[in-house]
Amino acid sequence: MSDYVAVNRANWDSRVPHHVAAYGLELFRDDPEHLSGVVRFDRPRLGSVEGLDVVHLQCHIGTDTVSLARLGARSVTGLDFSAPALAAAAELAAMAGVNVDFVESELFRAVEALGAGRFDLVYTGIGALCWLPDVRRWAEVVAALLRPGGRLFMREGHPVLWALDDPRADGLLVLAYPYFETEGVPFSEPVSYVEHAGTLASPDIVHFNHGLAEIITAVMDAGLRLVAIEEHDSVPWNPLGVAMEEIGGGEYRLREAPARLPVTYTLQALKPV
Repeated sequence: MSDYVAVNRANWDSRVPHHVAAYGLELFRDDPEHLSGVVRFDRPRLGSVEGLDVVHLQCHIGTDTVSLARLGARSVTGLDFSAPALAAAAELAAMAGVNVDFVESELFRAVEALGAGRFDLVYTGIGALCWLPDVRRWAEVVAALLRPGGRLFMREGHPVLWALDDPRADGLLVLAYPYFETEGVPFSEPVSYVEHAGTLASPDIVHFNHGLAEIITAVMDAGLRLVAIEEHDSVPWNPLGVAMEEIGGGEYRLREAPARLPVTYTLQALKPV
């Protein structure tokens, strides 16, 4: 548990070849207007990024990062702790014909790696905070990276979703794991969230949850002004097996009575001028 970064990095390194095969990267090559499903979902709330300096934290293999570059940002930087993921991201950017600067760094060292006050937009996406043990430190990093007037945009898995039991054959939704920020919970997951052949070379992970109020409070205490928060009933992968169904755009929601469960949320905050 004390070496969660090494455990989680090994896991994400081992996911890279499977994700490269499953993410449909050739669509970025074949269609100059193609965007990731995540960014397509975010776009109505994200608004224009034209002329902005953007950093995408925990960018993985860069599908969302490249999509942001295609929306007209002045500069886009992707940061991740996995060297194989960044190598795949750089190949994707070259294939897509966009200019993105990819930087290898653990999240809590992002200011040291990138410099303070450089960005107009900090973007972070689905499945990012659950790998970090301290949401207050994360919020401080975000605030330090932003210029005055800059914005945080994030759509993330809802803490209620992270607290649910693994997919059950009976389809029941059962709270089994901490909702609030506590010590990390170790898991061993032999497969990733996309379909792939074989098993992961490094299946062990350490997950951390953070309650929604803890996240909002951390953002405000870091000096950012909350301007929007919205909860959603859909998520861009299937975390609950037979209890969920695909609804289009790569999104999944509960098959029965989806209003029972918030599975993602979008949060936006500004750094005062």
